[in-house]
Amino acid sequence: MEAHNLVELTGAAIAIDAVRYTPAGIPIVELVLSHESTQTEAGRSRKVALDVPALAAGEQALRLATCPLGAALKVSGFLARRGKSQTRLVVHINAFEYI
Repeated sequence: MEAHNLVELTGAAIAIDAVRYTPAGIPIVELVLSHESTQTEAGRSRKVALDVPALAAGEQALRLATCPLGAALKVSGFLARRGKSQTRLVVHINAFEYI
């Protein structure tokens, strides 16, 4: 079985932290995306609203560091645990664009 872990999400950047650097010198930016949409589940429409923690590293982090609050983004990346938590997840952003 081939494993997949791909996330694509649109949302507004409602919080963006300042750039920090790992001990290896890699820039990291953490942010929160606010998403609202209508999804179909079991043949019915359902409104979905959630705030998603995300982070970007390297070049993407430096680009996101200048993102204005409230900017609409389309991000793609993957899910990973947040720290050592078994239940908290964060989206690691590999690419993004303003929409």
